[in-house]
Amino acid sequence: MVWTMLAIMVLLLLMGLPMMIPLIVGPLVILFFFMDAIEPTIMVQQMVEGISSYVLIAVPLFIFAADIMSTGRTSRRLLDFVGAFVGHLRGGYAITTAAACTLFGSISGSTQATVVAIGKPMRERLLKVGYKDSSAIALIINASDVALLIPPSIGMIIYALVTGTSVGDLFIAGIGPGVMIFLFFAAYAYIHAKIYNIPLADKMLWKDRGKVTLKALLPLGFPVIIVGGIYTGQFTPTEAAGISVLYALILEVFIYRSIKLSAIPQIALSSGIVTSAVFVLVAGGQAFSWVISFARIPRMLTDAVMGPDPTALYVLLIVALFFFIGCMFVDPIVVILILTPIFYPVAMQAGVDPVHLGVVITFQAALGSATPPFGVDIFTASAVFNRSYLDVIRGTPPYIIMLLIIGVLVIVFEDISLFLINLF
Repeated sequence: MVWTMLAIMVLLLLMGLPMMIPLIVGPLVILFFFMDAIEPTIMVQQMVEGISSYVLIAVPLFIFAADIMSTGRTSRRLLDFVGAFVGHLRGGYAITTAAACTLFGSISGSTQATVVAIGKPMRERLLKVGYKDSSAIALIINASDVALLIPPSIGMIIYALVTGTSVGDLFIAGIGPGVMIFLFFAAYAYIHAKIYNIPLADKMLWKDRGKVTLKALLPLGFPVIIVGGIYTGQFTPTEAAGISVLYALILEVFIYRSIKLSAIPQIALSSGIVTSAVFVLVAGGQAFSWVISFARIPRMLTDAVMGPDPTALYVLLIVALFFFIGCMFVDPIVVILILTPIFYPVAMQAGVDPVHLGVVITFQAALGSATPPFGVDIFTASAVFNRSYLDVIRGTPPYIIMLLIIGVLVIVFEDISLFLINLF
């Protein structure tokens, strides 16, 4: 039965159908032909239940806020701000790219939005100072992974939906690994620029830095509002998403005047299309999870892979392996929806902290999204920069190696994820 369902899903994917179709059709065929005693309407009930959670309201709101800022001047001001302070250092433009991806990720929560918003202007700057195109694109797509780790991570919202873990705690826990990625990438940028003798940019005067900083103050308010508001209990993550949309509208429409009110419906339509795709995936993932749970597939799989009494470290390593491989082929949201219900129970039995598990899962999803053969950020970059698949992936190995090292550190040292939560 399991192999039949997987074969159907793979066949539909090979036919070129979007992931949402195999995700729904595969379980539906199993329900009709292998579960005669179950009413087919249960599929509809499960799909509706999958998108009925209050937590999911945050997803379209954060997507809408990110679209507004991508269209406006927010990303450009963040780039100018970071470049003013580190652009003159050895590898400064690459460090600026990594830092800007981190900052914009703390606003958008989406790796693909970060590739588009930061990648377009920074690729041009990197090429002008002597970086190879493959190196520039590889840096952009891998630095954008941070957006899936730090708040308001859409991946963490989906994990919280599946497991019932606190979204606020997950947001805070993702900050440590996200900062580690930036520090590793910044160190590599310095070494790479020294080896290849990348020329230095001019150092900006302090008065000019002050002007750039003033222009960036309001965009920098986004992560402060989101993280600070949630952690101090002023509002929930969903309310934070609503506030982020209001903040983005005020910033881009009324203060910067970079967007006209007449353009908002078109931006909202674009956000709605993306949201509908996410919600269909979530609905299909819920139905898929119900079918495999009813068929006791998680128990069979965990017994076969985990053994009778696995340790917490062993469970985390197996989880990381499955999620990393899964996200190399499929959208991270789909992988989180499908695999989390399988591994979450056994991880809890082994004594793994649910927040730490969420960080490990999200980290591997982020890593897989920029890893060949089918990482989603690779195809986003290929479309945005109009470059071939091979051109996009040529420079990725050093970044994948660094991310794998960080991933192991996050697994082994739980405090990397939890120290901010434990601090308070």
